[in-house]
Amino acid sequence: MRNYTNHCYYHGHVQDYAISAVSMSTCFGLRGLISFEDKAYILEPLEGATNEHIIYRATSLKLAPGSCGHHLNISAITLEDTVQSIQTFTSRHKRDALKSTKYVELIIVADNREFQRQGKDVEKVKLRLIEMANYVDKFYRPLNIRIALVGVEIWNDADKCAVTQDPFTTLHEFLDWRKLKLLPHKPHDNAQLVSGVYFQGTTIGMAPILSMCTAEQSGGIVMDHSDSPLGAAVTLAHELGHNFGMNHDTLERGCNCKASADKGGCIMNPSTGYPFPMMFSSCSKKDLENSLEKGVGMCLFNLPEVKESFGDPKCGNGYVEEGEECDCGELEECTNQCCNATTCTLRSGAFCAHGLCCENCMLKPAGILCRDASNSCDLPEFCTGGSPHCPANVYLHDGHSCHRVDGYCYNGMCQTHEQQCITLWGQGAKPAPGICFERVNSAGDPYGNCGKDSKGSFAKCEARDAKCGKIQCQGGANRPVIGTNAVSIETNIPLQEGGRILCRGTHVYLGDDMPDPGLVLIGTKCADGKICLNRHCQNTSVFGVHECATKCHGRGVCNNKKNCHCEAHWAPPFCDKAGFGGSVDSGPLRQSDNQSLIIGLLITILCLLIAGLLMYVKRKILIRLLFINKKTTIEKLRYTKCNFVQFVIILCMKQGVRTLNHPKAKYHYLQPLPHSCKKFTLNWII
Repeated sequence: MRNYTNHCYYHGHVQDYAISAVSMSTCFGLRGLISFEDKAYILEPLEGATNEHIIYRATSLKLAPGSCGHHLNISAITLEDTVQSIQTFTSRHKRDALKSTKYVELIIVADNREFQRQGKDVEKVKLRLIEMANYVDKFYRPLNIRIALVGVEIWNDADKCAVTQDPFTTLHEFLDWRKLKLLPHKPHDNAQLVSGVYFQGTTIGMAPILSMCTAEQSGGIVMDHSDSPLGAAVTLAHELGHNFGMNHDTLERGCNCKASADKGGCIMNPSTGYPFPMMFSSCSKKDLENSLEKGVGMCLFNLPEVKESFGDPKCGNGYVEEGEECDCGELEECTNQCCNATTCTLRSGAFCAHGLCCENCMLKPAGILCRDASNSCDLPEFCTGGSPHCPANVYLHDGHSCHRVDGYCYNGMCQTHEQQCITLWGQGAKPAPGICFERVNSAGDPYGNCGKDSKGSFAKCEARDAKCGKIQCQGGANRPVIGTNAVSIETNIPLQEGGRILCRGTHVYLGDDMPDPGLVLIGTKCADGKICLNRHCQNTSVFGVHECATKCHGRGVCNNKKNCHCEAHWAPPFCDKAGFGGSVDSGPLRQSDNQSLIIGLLITILCLLIAGLLMYVKRKILIRLLFINKKTTIEKLRYTKCNFVQFVIILCMKQGVRTLNHPKAKYHYLQPLPHSCKKFTLNWII
């Protein structure tokens, strides 16, 4: 997480203990978690004292019990021996297979009740929220995900949306407020509400699944249920996991968790107790990988705007800030050969240090693929030749037809009924006929509905919206394949011509912290030219994709920024002139014909050199013929001393032409040369 007051938030380890972990705040005294030798300790300022601190075993931390729908007795669970697996995971965990670091630009909002519970002290609440984000960043770093806190909002006067003990209603109201009020005012990727209200039952958090980066649902709610910010941080990380598409770690999934249940388990456990989990299981990592492949999290590939992030610049925090040329983290963790970790400057001879368009400390040339399309709604990105970073991720405009899939793009994903049926029922499953959707979802009960209204009651589907309610399938396995907490709801519908048709729905008990995943996903095609939005089957014309595409002259497609992504031989922004394809957002689709340009330049240079050489030799011969008669011209030329001048010519596309007099050149070129440069050696006889 970015640092706040005088960069006072840190991650680290205990000196001389390789298997250890520390997450610490030094803003106003020392506060944080220290773990080593299989034990965990909480360090915090001593209340009522100055410059005095208290350190105690984390087992002594008081915690209100909470769960995600699985009623588990956690009163006797302690933290003892929790963090050995946490430390091992941190030290041994391999980097995510997906190379690109993802950045979640996060805003945390504290409601009025949280403000009151923290003594009506705005600064205290702010520091508490930042400390939570610091922990969450620590949890997600092994997944190659960074949490960049770009905003904190505290409702110290009154709540800006309805916050009640009903978590579903509170989530619904908060997500609506985020979309209509917060997002237009402050761009971000995800927002979480930290509440001081105690939710009904055992629910301590709730978030929609597979919703990261969406305007409607990228967020969640978290109950601040512990004396330590660590408790709410774990819940926030859990709900953020649901946004990423992570499901609960259940026994039937066979998840590999480095921490046993009595040592806290993993973050996506359906129950949260003490000891707190601080790592992700193999199931969570697989869920994340699958989600990213589907297109979830399309907004996470751009670097956060450092001026918008919380905190003062600090060399060693992993963010390249004002006054820095690079930042590879703290000295002991930096492995970047191009960056000086002590000064955050490029090493001698380096042009760059970070980014998918930086290789061997040199910029890759324009037109080199740096991020391939991940699904049927994604677009590829290419190096520009002028930046070490791959352009921010772009994808097809909402409402555009999916590539080779019968569906429409929405938030960079192509959702279909068939895909969702396979997810629930396994291979061989397919959507049921339309009559199943109409009959079942008109009931307005837990097994057939169009979701819940703002009061938490099940809503009936109108006939035109039926395919946006509970998913109805046929075929596949005998029971849902997503775990024992999912049950089959089968309905036999008589047909007018005789016989019956079997409709298979699901009711999934995934916990109180997740809306029903048995509902048709937002963005799913519900009819020709129509898509599911807010449980209604709406025309794709609401996105304006056709109007946007007309400006591309039939030689490109419209991306999510409403710009043309042109075919290979046409130039943006409108694909009406010859060029190298791509868009103003994603870089050129192909490389310029550098070889032809180089050959042309070489021929020109050689012609000039030959002409100069001929003039020089001709002048020498003429002088000898006029003034020297002792020997014949042939004899004179036989003994003429030849001088060699060697030229090294470096041609760099988009960087000009440099001519170096070798071997005593004043400018020493770098080895290896940038990809966009080529070296030629010419010997000139004089």
